[in-house]
Amino acid sequence: MLEIVVKTEDWERHVRVSAEELAGLVRRIGGDGDRFLVIQRIPDLPDVFAQVWHKAGGDYTLEYRDGAADRHFQAMADGPEVVIAAMTGWARQEAGWHSGLAWSLLDMGPAREVPPLDLDEDERAELEKRIREVLVGGYASRAELAELAEEYLVTKDRRPVSREQAETLADRLWLERVGEQAEWQGETDPERLTRAFTVLQEAGITARENFTCCRSCGQSEIGGEGGPNARGFVYFHTQCTDSAAAGHGLMLLYGGFDGSSETTAVIGHEVVAALEAVGLRAEWDYDPGRAITVTPLDWRRRLVG
Repeated sequence: MLEIVVKTEDWERHVRVSAEELAGLVRRIGGDGDRFLVIQRIPDLPDVFAQVWHKAGGDYTLEYRDGAADRHFQAMADGPEVVIAAMTGWARQEAGWHSGLAWSLLDMGPAREVPPLDLDEDERAELEKRIREVLVGGYASRAELAELAEEYLVTKDRRPVSREQAETLADRLWLERVGEQAEWQGETDPERLTRAFTVLQEAGITARENFTCCRSCGQSEIGGEGGPNARGFVYFHTQCTDSAAAGHGLMLLYGGFDGSSETTAVIGHEVVAALEAVGLRAEWDYDPGRAITVTPLDWRRRLVG
């Protein structure tokens, strides 16, 4: 799999696609509402991306940016194969991936100056603390972090953080976390959890991570996530994520779609077995009315973006 995220004009998001899947997405574009795609590396880095735009019957416009505005380039191609080769090479970070195309520098104009935040020490500390908590949770994108930074201190009469300031702050703290995770070795507990959830999903149990904001919303929405053959569900919501990131373990909510305590108990046993199979410890007293808790848990979830 390529360590990239692919985003399309019609709001699809593909994480860690194969080279063949990337090729299929490039060949597909051209119709109304599906004329471009953007790829970013995992983890996402500010102003580092490649993208292609194509309208059926015309050439392909390929761009890549490598950080600063003076590292933003464009090239034209008359068919998808050269685009596929370039984008796959970019994704793999192959030497010379951009050869074979005539690249020109795109003049993006001077970078706009972003004024410093006008916050007192307590407000700044509170805002950065909350952003770091969400970063440690590991599910937010850079755009979502910027939205949080912009809205967190808003009151009826005051909006102290502009969109540009929010993006600057979010990117700084994002890169700080990327630097921290570069030191991590091997599989982490959240990655083990994802493996367990994948097994459960394949066994007919709808499994969702960081799903909705709370238990009430989760219980009302999880039924819409399951396929026609789903027997039950397991999930944790964002408050559970915050608790796990703070070192308090992770609460899992589960149940059977038929509403019976018997099916819920069966689902609970399968969830515990899947967790233990990947090396995680689950606490559960076999009561279908009680949540399952994963603890101890070293919550180091690698960022995607």
